[in-house]
Amino acid sequence: MINEYLQYLQYEKNYSSHTVLSYHTDLIQFCQFLDIEPSAFNPRQITSQHLSEWLLSMMANKVSAVSVKRKISAVKSFWKFLLKRGYAEINPAQKLILPKTKKPIPAFYKQKEIFNIIDNPNIPDNFEVIRNLLIIEMFYSTGIRLSELISIEDKDIDFINFTVKVTGKRNKQRIIPVSDRLIKKISAYILNRNKFIEHRIDENLFLRVNGKKMYPRIVYSIIHDTMSQTSSLHKQSPHVLRHSFASHLLNGGADINVVKDLLGHSSLAATQVYTHTGFGELNNIYKHAHPRAKQKKEEL
Repeated sequence: MINEYLQYLQYEKNYSSHTVLSYHTDLIQFCQFLDIEPSAFNPRQITSQHLSEWLLSMMANKVSAVSVKRKISAVKSFWKFLLKRGYAEINPAQKLILPKTKKPIPAFYKQKEIFNIIDNPNIPDNFEVIRNLLIIEMFYSTGIRLSELISIEDKDIDFINFTVKVTGKRNKQRIIPVSDRLIKKISAYILNRNKFIEHRIDENLFLRVNGKKMYPRIVYSIIHDTMSQTSSLHKQSPHVLRHSFASHLLNGGADINVVKDLLGHSSLAATQVYTHTGFGELNNIYKHAHPRAKQKKEEL
């Protein structure tokens, strides 16, 4: 039955060979726990008690939550197959609860790392350099997604009210306020762009030298090559700048609901991942905010 299930995953469900191998290992381990040969596996003899004991055994042996979650998923999927093929009448895995796994804290740049790039006073009069630095500042100042940045057009910039209109997931539009400083940089960029590019093929704000709009791979390369000059993060990407935007706003005291709306999140749960102020930042906030912490040492 196990081999038939694995063939089903590989040839009918088109699962990757890696996933099939992982599920095979998980089911073999389950059989070893039950002290039965895989070839002699009989689903009608397995109860929810067996599965619960297996789960407790893995937890007692300090198997990681990620691994336990995958093993339980493998068993749940296996029983769905058994029911579908008529090899079982009940599903003892139905009530098994997947363990919660900790979400990794999003990587983000330090403020000085970003400022070292966008506040560089020695910027050459070069279209691509000016464009690339503005792209970085747009990501950091607005928290927009890569797809949103690429789709921005000149008409989406409100030079009077200092806002940018972006179109997010499911074509939902939102208005993001920006600083007058950024608006001035956008204006200067547009003048430079129109002077450099004689024939605009696309109406997007950010263009390649051939007048066509940007595409994701180019923007990724721009962020990676530029931010690597100042940051030692393993990952350099537009999404790290988006994380930085949210993290720095929250650390600065912004309301989480406001950050949620600026990011274009549909639920608050997606924004809460950014509420990860580290001890160093907490210490700084405490020193600056708490009245007792402000006392001079000689007063203590």
